[in-house]
Formats: sequence, C-alpha cells, structure tokens
Amino acid sequence: MIRHAFFYWRTGLIIFTGALSLPLMMTLAAATGDMPISFVTTARAITNGLGITHFDLPAVEAGIVWQYRMSRALMAASSGGGLALCGLVLQSLLRNPLADPYLLGISAGASTGAVSVMLLGIGSGAITTSAGAFIGACIAFMLIVLLSGGMRENAARIILAGIAGTQLFNALTSYIVSTAANAEQSRGVMFWLLGSLSGVRWADALLCFAVVATGLLIVICYARSLDTFNFGTEVSATLGTRVLLVRVVLLLTTALMTAVIVSAIGAVGFVGLVIPHITRMIAGHRHLITIPIAFLAGCHFMILADLISRTLISHQVLPIGVVTALVGAPVFALILYRNREK
Repeated sequence: MIRHAFFYWRTGLIIFTGALSLPLMMTLAAATGDMPISFVTTARAITNGLGITHFDLPAVEAGIVWQYRMSRALMAASSGGGLALCGLVLQSLLRNPLADPYLLGISAGASTGAVSVMLLGIGSGAITTSAGAFIGACIAFMLIVLLSGGMRENAARIILAGIAGTQLFNALTSYIVSTAANAEQSRGVMFWLLGSLSGVRWADALLCFAVVATGLLIVICYARSLDTFNFGTEVSATLGTRVLLVRVVLLLTTALMTAVIVSAIGAVGFVGLVIPHITRMIAGHRHLITIPIAFLAGCHFMILADLISRTLISHQVLPIGVVTALVGAPVFALILYRNREK
C-alpha cells in the first residue's frame, strides 16, 4: 500500500513539475539565439503578446521574441509532445516496441507531396509546401488503410502495409529529386526532409497546437482501453473493449497528428520512438499516467533539441532532425543494452 502511494505521489510530482517548467522552457527558448535577449525582456514581450501586459519594449526585441521565437517554441513543444504521444499509442496499439509515428507511411507520403510541390510545381503556386505535404500524408494513409483491409486485420498486417507504403513513397521522392532538382533545390529538399522549424509562423504553430491538444484529449479518453491492449486483442475484446473501434479512432488520431506535424516541420525522427520507452521505464504501463508524462517529455525534448540546433554552431541552424537523431540514437541504444536480458 505504501509502495503504491509513493509511486502515485512520485508520478504526480513528475507531471506537475513538467507542466510547471514547460512555460519556463519556452521562455528560455524565446530568449536564446544569435541576438540574446534578457529573460525579463522576453517574459515581458510574451505577456505583451498575450495581451496581459503593456510594457514599453524595443520594437525589434519584442518582434523577434513574439513573432519569430515564441511561435517556434510553441511549434517545438506541440510537435514534440504530439510525436511522443503518437509513438506511445502506436507501440501499445500494435504491441510493437519499434512502432513510431512514421510507421504508417505518413511521413514518406508527406515528403513526396512536399517534393512534388517544390520541384514539379504541382498546384501552380496555389498549394503551399505544407499543404502539399499534408495531402501526400493523407494519400499515404488511405493507401495503408486499403492495404491493411480497412484496419480490420491484425497488427502485423497493418505494420507490413505501413512498411510497403513507406518504401513506395520514399522511392517516389528519390525519383523526383534525382530527375527534377538541381544542386540548390536538392539542398533545400534535404534540409526540409531532415526537419526544420525555421519557417514556422503563428498560423502553423496554432494549427499544430490545436490538433495535438485535441489528439491528447482523445487519447486520454481511451487510456483504459489501451491498457487492455497490453494483453492482446483477444483478451482486450474479452474485457469489453471494442477493439476495431478503438483501433480505428486511435490510428486516425495519430495519423492526423503526424500529418499536420510533418507537413509543418518535416520528418523528425526518434522522438516518437525513444520518449515512450523512457516514459515506461519511469512510470510503468498505465496509460492514464504515461500519456501526460510522455507528452510533457516530448515537449521538453523538442524544445531542447531546437535550442541545440540554433546554438551548437554559431550563425548556423542545423536541421532539428539531425539533433534528435544524434541524441536519440545513443539513448535508444542504451535502453536496449539495459534491457538486453528481458
């Protein structure tokens, strides 16, 4: 009894601390860059932007903090939390520890859509790169649904359909880049494919935040159903879970979140793969606890990765996917090593 009480007290403290420190992390991200701005000035610029205060601040500093850095920080938090949440759901739903948000071919489809707009001029300028990526992601997901028998088949078939779709769209992307791009265009495409927050503005950040917040609420509503999937779909159905309904709703939710995130910032790897594993090591397997912890951990991780990408090399911004891979790959290898006996 005491052990359980300590566990819930500890996890509650982790959630509370993570939620409390998130605004501080976002403020730190908004204060950091090639032009350093004091923490106090940054905080005042943020409260001015929210309409809470009306401090008299230099226009340049206020504009940099609110129009550029704060929207970027919100996008980093939303995308990191969303990717971690999608990874947690897919690993539980498909009972595969290697599942991540890009398993269903959505990232590959988004890449094909974006490259088609950038290099082939599809849409004649009426479709933005982000819109093209979103359309490509939706087409990829519909193909996976078709190949997997409308999500009615077992988890293994869904995973195999996702792998097939990923290879197909990756091949299409490579073909378009190799035949239609010059050296400068290839560099731009590569930078986008590795993930970038450089072009993010408030419209993108608010859309991503709204979609991820809605997805978080939906996933929390199905937390107890996800618990039953740990024992297999047969046991889950025996316990009263409507397996097909839960699977379809959660796969659609993760697909929509992934599509919006990838269309805005490109493919950022390892967040949805590593964060869920770390979360389960800390908080166990009860999804009502692991969902908020994984979400907050993803938010913090992506903000930190964005800070590193902007400050590691002076006057140069690295693709954020490079940073998440450089950090995530060794951490995932360490997790595998620690659990080698299991």
